[in-house]
Amino acid sequence: MTSSRRERVAQGPDVLFCYGTLQFDAVLKGLLGRIPARTPVSAPEWRAAALAGRVYPGLVAYSHGGSAPGVLLTDLTDGEWEILDAFEDDRYELREVVLSTGQRGWTYVWPGGDVLAEDWGAAAFEVQHLQAYADRCARIGPRLAAGLPKGE
Repeated sequence: MTSSRRERVAQGPDVLFCYGTLQFDAVLKGLLGRIPARTPVSAPEWRAAALAGRVYPGLVAYSHGGSAPGVLLTDLTDGEWEILDAFEDDRYELREVVLSTGQRGWTYVWPGGDVLAEDWGAAAFEVQHLQAYADRCARIGPRLAAGLPKGE
């Protein structure tokens, strides 16, 4: 069962592993108004899967030696955590994972359904969808910061 947003953020997360759209400067800037400090890292035994009908991925377990590339956001404020948690689909589960550095980080895991066989491609997303997606994030970021729903 997925916990409520307030319960998820109350768990006291400190660093966030981002494997999808939150890797992009324009998306972070639109949502948070700034680009947090980050470090390149990956999540072994996970993959950023393409999802049916969506331009963003879902992180799913992958025991075939794969690894999901991404970045670790290391200086998020409590308010920024709340914005990002409100931004993420209610289906995501906030979970701790072991990263390629050996440290643990929080991430949004996709619990299943609509998962395609292929991996999500950051380069293809950047070319085909980033501008429109970042524009949407810039519109909803202030709403989320004000505690309003992300609906446009």
